This record gives sequence, C-alpha cells and structure tokens, in this order.
Amino acid sequence: MTFHRHSISAQSFAQEVIAGLSSSPRTLPPKYFYDQRGSLLFDEICRQPEYYITRVEMDLLSRCLHEIRAAVPAHSVFVELGSGASTKVRLLLDALSVRRYVAIDIDPTFLLQSTQALAHEHFNVDVHAVYADFSQKFPPLPLDDFPVIAFYPGSSIGNFEPAGAVQLLRNIATFAGSGGQILIGRDCSTDRHQLEAAYNDKAGITAKFNLNMLERMRRDLGADIAEDAFAHHAFFNAPQNRIEMHLVAQSHCTFGVAGHQFTFQAGETIHTENSYKYPDRVFHSIVQQSGWHEVMAWTDSTQRFTLQLLST
Repeated sequence: MTFHRHSISAQSFAQEVIAGLSSSPRTLPPKYFYDQRGSLLFDEICRQPEYYITRVEMDLLSRCLHEIRAAVPAHSVFVELGSGASTKVRLLLDALSVRRYVAIDIDPTFLLQSTQALAHEHFNVDVHAVYADFSQKFPPLPLDDFPVIAFYPGSSIGNFEPAGAVQLLRNIATFAGSGGQILIGRDCSTDRHQLEAAYNDKAGITAKFNLNMLERMRRDLGADIAEDAFAHHAFFNAPQNRIEMHLVAQSHCTFGVAGHQFTFQAGETIHTENSYKYPDRVFHSIVQQSGWHEVMAWTDSTQRFTLQLLST
C-alpha cells in the first residue's frame, strides 16, 4: 500500500471557517466533518436502521455486479472519491479485474486504516491512499496508462450545489480521460418522513456528527464555543429537493475562533450541509453539462436510489 500526502493545512480550515461564519447566511463546509472522529461517526450513521441509503446501494451493487463487470474494462484503475471505510468497493474488487485501487479521502488516519486493511485482503490489487481535498481540485493521481473507473457512491454528489456538481464531474472527466468511466450513486427519495428520519436517527449519531464540527473547531482552532451552545437540526427543503443540516444557537452567545469574534442570536443557525435528492431531469442536465453520458443505470424497487455508469 502506497500513501500519497497532499497537505490540507489548519490555516485553510481556519480561513474557510472564518469566511463561512462571516457570511449571511452563516455556513461551514461539510468536508470538515471528516476528521477521525467524524469519519467513525459517519460509518456508524450508515449502520443506523433509519439510514436506508447504504443498505439500498449495497443491495443494488450486489444485484448488478455482472452487468457492471461486462461494461467496464479489465485491468483498470478504480479511483474512489471520499473512500471512508472502503466498504462498498470491496464488492467491486471481489468481482472485477482491477489492477489498482486509488482511495482519496480528507481524513488521513481513517484513510490509512481502511486502505491497509483492504490491501491485506486484496493482495493482488495495487492499493494507493491519497490524502487530499478533491472538492477544490484533484491532485496528481497514480493512474499510469490503465483505463480509469471513478467510484463515487453514497449519493455524496448531493452535497454539491448543481453548479458545483457539474464542476466536480468535469474535474473527474479530466483525470479519467477519453473513454473513462464513473460509477456514481444518487439518492432519489422525496419522502419527507423517510428522509427526516434518516437524518435525525433515534440514537442521535447524526446529531453527534453535525456537532463534531464544533468540537473540531475547539480542538484545532482554539474556538471557545460552549458544548451546549448549539443543537443539531435537519429537515427536508421540498422546493430545493434537499435535506439541510444546521447547527442552531440555543441562546444568545458570543464565541471566538482563530482571532475572530462571532455573535449569534437564539435560533440563528449555521448551515453545515446540503444533501440534494436530484430528480432525473436535473441530474441528466448535470451529466450533460459536465461532458459525460449515461451507459447504464439501475434503480431499486422502491425508486429510492439510482446507480449510474457514465462514460466520457
């Protein structure tokens, strides 16, 4: 297993936090959820009974493996974006003829643990771990001249506004090259009850995940935010077709972070994440604008989730 480090500095974190808290409305970039604790919490979210996305996608992957195998080139490089625990990709590595696996993630500790375990299990696959923030741009990747298949599961594309999703897919097309492919997951549910249950699980794991952003600011930036100053709030914004996650101030408060002071009124929020549930027509437009075209698509029986294989 080869590790590639592309530095993500605490200064960048501080700059984005200050910019987000100074904006109106106030925001924080969701990529900063994923320190070691945040990565572990997200892995736990995926196992909660209310969080259907992981189970549905794993089932879809299992059922369409033979079609994926027939559609992708042998001896390829699999590049997983936001690899996390590298759980879903194991199904593909077991079924396909993959020469190299490149995992990209923003949390170096979890990335190392996951890829070391995967390399031990798949000794015939050349495993590379790339510590980088691909939301800005992709670093140089160890692709050589193998055919490239990007893998972006979990509906993480929904964390991007439509224009951002177009730009990300364009960036992927650049490194994938002519004939490159991407296997991408997309949550399609618009069931408010189901969605709000998934992002407000009874065990409170998603709440811990959201609040961990503030814990990271306390630890890494010296923020003096009281632990009970904010609470988790997630709801479905139907006109925008997205789940929104916010941190809500529980009372009037002022706190300092990285040399700046911020004051919140009771009920004022920090918008920490969107999860768009892109309808077919919107996502089709995103795909077209970014220079990809659809090769195949699979949807579960309840029409909640879609896997799509795209090609340049």
